[in-house]
Amino acid sequence: MLVNTHPAIMNSQIEPLTLTVPLALAAHSRAEKFYRHQSNPGKAKQVYLNTLAVYAVNFYLHCQEFDTELEQSDSWNPVLQTLLDVADLEVPEYGKLECRPVLPGAEVVRIPAEVWQDRIGYVAVQLDESLQEATLLGFVEAVNCEEFPLRELRSLEELPGYLNNIKPQIDLSQWLEGVFTAGWQAVEDLLKPPQTELAFSFRSYTARSAAVSRGKLLDLGLQQGDRQIALLVDLADLALTASPEMDISVEIRPRDGQTELPPDLQLIVFNEDGKAMMQAEAGNCETLKFEFSGEPGEQFGVRVVLGEFSVTENFLI
Repeated sequence: MLVNTHPAIMNSQIEPLTLTVPLALAAHSRAEKFYRHQSNPGKAKQVYLNTLAVYAVNFYLHCQEFDTELEQSDSWNPVLQTLLDVADLEVPEYGKLECRPVLPGAEVVRIPAEVWQDRIGYVAVQLDESLQEATLLGFVEAVNCEEFPLRELRSLEELPGYLNNIKPQIDLSQWLEGVFTAGWQAVEDLLKPPQTELAFSFRSYTARSAAVSRGKLLDLGLQQGDRQIALLVDLADLALTASPEMDISVEIRPRDGQTELPPDLQLIVFNEDGKAMMQAEAGNCETLKFEFSGEPGEQFGVRVVLGEFSVTENFLI
């Protein structure tokens, strides 16, 4: 493994760091195996190069102490390889990182439209003519075009920090098994009023019929004063329904004796493509609450916005 600079992406100020990975026999053996599944020569070549690119990024992430799951990646599925031009690498609790091969002399990395969604980033991997080495040139967080200029890539040295700043998905199925994500508290503990308040006030916070209820304090620039906001998530008791879907509610409410939310506070629920499905502003409301359902394996996100501050939580059903 060699850290060097790559002349193809030089700019007038600095030469971004890249990393060259030797493509071992194991990489070519796997690529050859996938290659043989394809009857179309063009598709077979595409699969071969994609496999080498994924191998190189997988090697790099392991060196950076990130876990990966090759077998769970679409790029490691011969059926999906046939149907799609895909070079994804599953990074548990973070999402899919797309690893796009770049041929020698190219000035752009090609990113097909079918992988513009459901990705946490895109890494450009330049393969040498002999396919003995792969150089990780850099990455980009998101794209909306099929050809992205290599000169506009972010430096590879920024990738570990970028990944570490991505908020991992919260697996709600684990909540049903009693395994909870750090920072999420029992609602009765999170919203418990001071001992001086009346007992009926406490009961109003804890009378929740969901199978699982958890809450989390949000940092929206209010904590320096006496106003705090809590995000609450309820999961319905599946034993009471015949549907495989999970009924979910998300709610924001004030804490510490406050009776109203900030009027310009917004609650947004979006799908795995980032499209807002539900959105509301507090106005003079005490709480904002959305209820919906989803099937196992689906993803959604919740974003709470107040002025220049925002908090996003990502969930997996």
